[in-house]
Amino acid sequence: MALMTYAQAAALALTHEMQADANVVVIGEDVGRGGIFGQYQGLQARFGDQRVIDTPISEAAILGAGVGMALAGLRPVVEMRVVDFALCGMDEIVNQAAKNRFMFGGQGRLPMVMRMPIGIWDSSAAQHSQSLETWFAHLPGVVVVCPATPQDNYSLLRAAMASGDPVVYMEHKTLWGLEGEVDEAQQAALGQSRTVRTGMHLTLVSWSKQVHACAQACEQLAREGIQAELVDLRTIWPWDRDAVLRSCERTGHLLVVHEAVQAAGFGAEIAATAAEAVGCKVSRLGAPRIPVGYSPVLEAQSRVTVADVVVAARWLVARRPSKVSPNASPGTWL
Repeated sequence: MALMTYAQAAALALTHEMQADANVVVIGEDVGRGGIFGQYQGLQARFGDQRVIDTPISEAAILGAGVGMALAGLRPVVEMRVVDFALCGMDEIVNQAAKNRFMFGGQGRLPMVMRMPIGIWDSSAAQHSQSLETWFAHLPGVVVVCPATPQDNYSLLRAAMASGDPVVYMEHKTLWGLEGEVDEAQQAALGQSRTVRTGMHLTLVSWSKQVHACAQACEQLAREGIQAELVDLRTIWPWDRDAVLRSCERTGHLLVVHEAVQAAGFGAEIAATAAEAVGCKVSRLGAPRIPVGYSPVLEAQSRVTVADVVVAARWLVARRPSKVSPNASPGTWL
């Protein structure tokens, strides 16, 4: 076990994969100098500029090159810097990477990892602060991963690279400096959640940075006598349906929390599935359907806070307004 940051854990995972397989390559803007978050630190010096390849500023070209590399037998890791920039290359993701294996009868495989950091990036405004994991969960043919801890960023990145399919790998922009212990021998399976905390009154399901907000909320709820079970989904697609439903059966209540816009968010899929399968009471908590503002005051309107989670959990368990009704915070509940 070693203490390292979320960014260092990702670099370590890449180091192991690049050492083990000469077909692993990295392409993207600024990867040679370590990436804007340090997630590629030291890799070009170690493996050379033919395997850690700096590219021009063209997301369509970067993703298109990645698709071609994967079809030719390489295992590319494609850096998009932030998910917002990946929108410039959506045709390559949606119509090429996701569909190739199906449309050509499995003759081609695309073992490509597309790194697209998500989430509110402090004072970075509407074009650099989006959480778009639901877009890709809706897309047949790709895996969607959202790690919350340094350990998962190490283990899940290695699992993503070994999967043999195109993976949309979504790290949170403000987790890069988060420190935690990392066991290099610990493996993770795509589609397998992690139970962060057990409880009997309420199931909380979340992913990425919001897992940490939910963990803090669980502590506060426990002091009030509400024992919440917290499930870190880890992968959005495939998602761990069985684990979530088992928990919901025990608690009878499900609250899904995510930083993405609540309207048509992936929380709706989880809530609907649980309501249909086990008949539990369900609720969702996400951001309002507004662009993320630049100023701190406006940006705060898009954030889902620990206090928001506590209020939503109280309301769901009691099914009556608490001291702070959900209706008193219309931005959070839109």
